[in-house]
Amino acid sequence: MDDIYLTQQGYEKLVQELEQLRNVKRRKISEAIGQARSQGDISENAEYDAAKEAQALNEQRIAELQDNLARARIIDNENIKSDEALLGAKLKLKDLDTEEEIEYILVSELEADYDSGKISVTSPVGKCLLGHKKGETVEIKVPAGVLKYKILKVSR
Repeated sequence: MDDIYLTQQGYEKLVQELEQLRNVKRRKISEAIGQARSQGDISENAEYDAAKEAQALNEQRIAELQDNLARARIIDNENIKSDEALLGAKLKLKDLDTEEEIEYILVSELEADYDSGKISVTSPVGKCLLGHKKGETVEIKVPAGVLKYKILKVSR
């Protein structure tokens, strides 16, 4: 299995989700199963079936998070070049077609959240930005055409 590279913030977010699933959601699901059992015959009990399904999904997600956290390697921004677009870098870009300025943070797939400006280094845009420096122009082929960005700033 491959290592998973995460920022400290991304690692902590996964740990919090794991704790929530283990300590809160697991208890609620267990209570729902108990209530459904108390209604009598469980062979035709939709609430019981739904609770058991939720339990299975919860346990699957817990196992997935445990695996990801076991393979996680936290990136150390202090030992990484600060002028290059690498995992954990914050980029300020200028869209050369619209003149709009955009900010992205390059993160792993597990941390990607487009609405928060966090794009995966495995996404088409993230892949093409990797390794570039301030002042460089990057052309990125995407299904909708070609994006042209000028890198205005790279920071950690």
